[in-house]
Amino acid sequence: MKKLTVLSLSMIVAAGALVGCAKKDETPAASSTAKATAAATTAATATPAAAAGFVPKELRVQFVPSQNAETLEAKAKPLEKLLGDKLGIPVKVSVSTDYNVVIEAMSSKQVDVGFLPPSNYVVAHDNRKAADLLVQAQRFGVDDATGQPTKDLVDFYKSEILVKADSPIKSVADLKGKKMGWQGVTSAAGYVYPGLVLKQAGVDPVKDVTGVQFQGHDKAVIALLNGQVDAVGVFQDIRTNMLKDYPEIFKQTKVLSYSDKIPNDTIAVRSDMDAAWKKKIQDAFIAIGNDPEGKKVIIDVYTHQGYVATTDDKFNIVREANKAMGLK
Repeated sequence: MKKLTVLSLSMIVAAGALVGCAKKDETPAASSTAKATAAATTAATATPAAAAGFVPKELRVQFVPSQNAETLEAKAKPLEKLLGDKLGIPVKVSVSTDYNVVIEAMSSKQVDVGFLPPSNYVVAHDNRKAADLLVQAQRFGVDDATGQPTKDLVDFYKSEILVKADSPIKSVADLKGKKMGWQGVTSAAGYVYPGLVLKQAGVDPVKDVTGVQFQGHDKAVIALLNGQVDAVGVFQDIRTNMLKDYPEIFKQTKVLSYSDKIPNDTIAVRSDMDAAWKKKIQDAFIAIGNDPEGKKVIIDVYTHQGYVATTDDKFNIVREANKAMGLK
């Protein structure tokens, strides 16, 4: 991690001193040989440092604000100890103020690991060269008819467009001229995929609706209930997470439309992370998902049931969606 050993530095200095001492007696050929030797020594000692990746002394992990940031951070706090115990270093958990903020933080090396929805991952990996894929989340499917979880583990989810149950809006086309609640523009379920649903119905998600951005899918639904917006794009089915505080929420709202399947969320690591540490962090998250105590935490945070190793090509459909929405 950005360090040359004292021994290596001493060797470089010593090599330089020997060249200096020999100058009076050396022939030009001998002098050239000594200089070449010194240069080779410098190159040999510098190469490992240049090639080595970032080795963390403390791991900084950040989440996107898929729900109320304060609530989310409190739920995620136990992960600090769980992950720290497995890695043997301190772990600091935080929640970004916006979906794009975590990408910027990883790009500027202020965050080492990001819980990234698929669109965020693609932007961070492709455009910013700031993140590499570690694992993909597993979660239970959602029954379209009831909004309740199924018993099947799946590697995808959907976005849904919600309106109030008594809304005069009957189709996606009816959203033209209405007020629409979004998450950040890199949110797959909160903007990209529901935006595509609008586009397919002939409604421009930028020009034909008045967009209002919220930090958290739950906050968007609350705004819908309060009449601040006419419709919201949220992940399926955020309403089950809100039943405790809003027991009538399924009666008060209805699904106008669902999006296509979206690959599950990712956990990504900063792109300059040491390869051995990438594997170590990957293994730690998979182990946490298999541990009863760890599983309870990740379910509480994002309803994740566990994590599996995955490949970047699974997110090509997300790249196509981002491109269709003009996301850069």
